[in-house]
Amino acid sequence: MKHPLIIFDWDGTLMDSIDKIVLCMQQAAKNQQQIAPTEQAVKNIIGLSLLKAMQQLFPSLLLTQQELLVEAYREQYNTMHHIDTPFYDGIAELLTNLKAQGYILAVATGKGRNGLNRIMQKTNTEHLFAATICADESNSKPDPLMIHSLLKQLDFSPSQALMIGDSSYDLDMAANAGVKSLGVSYGVHGREKLMLSNPVAVVDCLVSQLHRYI
Repeated sequence: MKHPLIIFDWDGTLMDSIDKIVLCMQQAAKNQQQIAPTEQAVKNIIGLSLLKAMQQLFPSLLLTQQELLVEAYREQYNTMHHIDTPFYDGIAELLTNLKAQGYILAVATGKGRNGLNRIMQKTNTEHLFAATICADESNSKPDPLMIHSLLKQLDFSPSQALMIGDSSYDLDMAANAGVKSLGVSYGVHGREKLMLSNPVAVVDCLVSQLHRYI
């Protein structure tokens, strides 16, 4: 067991929620009389805290306007129940099997605490994770504070952990914390961009390839 602690990003890594995030972000902008960002622009900020995402998408707006966009996005996400956000194929079984094998699982996500709690309750996955940390409880990725906090809480050293994510923010956060990372190519950032963050590898299928790196 090279890495007894496995830290997962959520959106785009475990859960297929990218399309919903894009749609909610675009609708939030329209509701606030702003020009809706492109699909790619929204994908490029997935993983950041919401306020930091708004600052990147709408840099010319006042802070108060960016904060209103944050609230508008949350409202959209909470009301668009018709858009499903399932786990990627095999992920639920993978998490269950990892826990059964003795791995300690954790989450470091750009989601807010209320949002993560809701989706974990809906998917009945709370019991699988020893600890979770959200963007509204820490500094935004790629700052290493999320990982530092998890390591301290769970009493692991950086060498014992592996961070898994679909964005360069995830992998850069890991590098900044002195933790190895594994990228997944099916999320918001492609293989070429992810490789710039020096992960141990970028995999196309986490379910079938993770065992090689833990």
